[in-house]
Amino acid sequence: MRIQLSDHFTYRKLLRFTLPSIIMMIFTSIYGVVDGFFVSNFVGKTPFAAVNFIFPTLMVLGAVGSMLGSGGSALVAKTLGEGDIPKAKRLFSLFVYLTVGIGTVLAVFGIAFLRPIAMWLGATEAMLDDCVLYGRIILCAMPFQMLQFEFQSFFVTAEKPQLGLYVTLGAGVTNMVLDALLVAVFPLGLVGAALATALSQLVGGAVPIVYFARHNDSLLRLTATRYDGKAVRQAAANGSSEFLSNVSMSMVSMLYNAQLIAYAGENGVAAYGTMMYVSFVFVAIFIGYSVGTAPVIGYHYGAQNHGELRSILKKSLVIVGIASVGMLIASEALAMPLSRLFVGYDRELYDLTLRGFIIFSFSFVFSGLPIFGSSFFTALNNGPVSALISFLRTVVFQVAAVLLLPLVWGIDGVWISLVVAEAAAALTAVICWLANKRKYQY
Repeated sequence: MRIQLSDHFTYRKLLRFTLPSIIMMIFTSIYGVVDGFFVSNFVGKTPFAAVNFIFPTLMVLGAVGSMLGSGGSALVAKTLGEGDIPKAKRLFSLFVYLTVGIGTVLAVFGIAFLRPIAMWLGATEAMLDDCVLYGRIILCAMPFQMLQFEFQSFFVTAEKPQLGLYVTLGAGVTNMVLDALLVAVFPLGLVGAALATALSQLVGGAVPIVYFARHNDSLLRLTATRYDGKAVRQAAANGSSEFLSNVSMSMVSMLYNAQLIAYAGENGVAAYGTMMYVSFVFVAIFIGYSVGTAPVIGYHYGAQNHGELRSILKKSLVIVGIASVGMLIASEALAMPLSRLFVGYDRELYDLTLRGFIIFSFSFVFSGLPIFGSSFFTALNNGPVSALISFLRTVVFQVAAVLLLPLVWGIDGVWISLVVAEAAAALTAVICWLANKRKYQY
């Protein structure tokens, strides 16, 4: 039976509704993981470090899609809750068309300036050409990457999370099959890995355009629209937390890479890359759940259903808490086999990765609360509080920790800094919930 945004959500219904978004985000995060696996094992350690080094820069450019998707979908969901379906369709169309235009401009800019950007960030001479080669191919698909991020939110708002899942699965399978063919079978090396990712993003961004451009049975459809500066500013402000989160996480990753080069050379960057691949998948569970619940929260906020809003928050905190403990247990159990899978060919790199993995895993206990908390306030159209949680989590706490803790514990301080930063962010999210409880009556 089809689940609607207006329904009362039990634990079972909440998990059923958000599961497609969770799987969707996991598969999206697997793109980089698959590239990393094939590059590390079939191309070499230096190209593997280059992919990990330039990837955060590519994510900075793609973050606009997440901003317009999360901020725009919250506005569209609120409009649907208010009963104005034609306006919701016009707003949806505006955000999609705007993303295509911005994505094209950013792709051209990125291709032109990627080499000086990589040099400025501190890429070693051995890594520089690989960084530029991989990055420029990915940038060719930048508009579709941004659309894919955006549609992950809009499929849920359109009450079609399963369809969003199928599109993402198709894109993910495309990436994995092409990686195997273009890297392992045909010796295209780094070019093959980049082509596999770019073509999978083409699938993930173009297929939803075709679906929403035609007559369909969802709540949304691409229609004629006009520019609405107020709506764009509202969506940008409301989605600023997601944009800030993506940009700052990428910038902080660059800082981590710089610290790791200083303390452990290319091995440090490669070890960090392996841990980030696992983090992408585990954190994707929290992000997917947050993406799945955001339209429900936005709808009931728009409809002033305070009891349902309070129920969803309580149930979500229980679900996130249980998942956090489960992730810690799973990551500790998987530390050795995953380290061996990615870097088992180099003993020194393997030992460094395994030790870092065991410390870093404790960050999963705390990371779910700030991720869901930021998304929760975005869904309530409270961009400032959402942005505050994201800014403190991904910039202030992480930057302070990664700059200070290595002075005390050396390379171990880099791994410990991830745990400390997430714990501080979790406390911040709790404070924000308590401070705004009376305002939103949850």
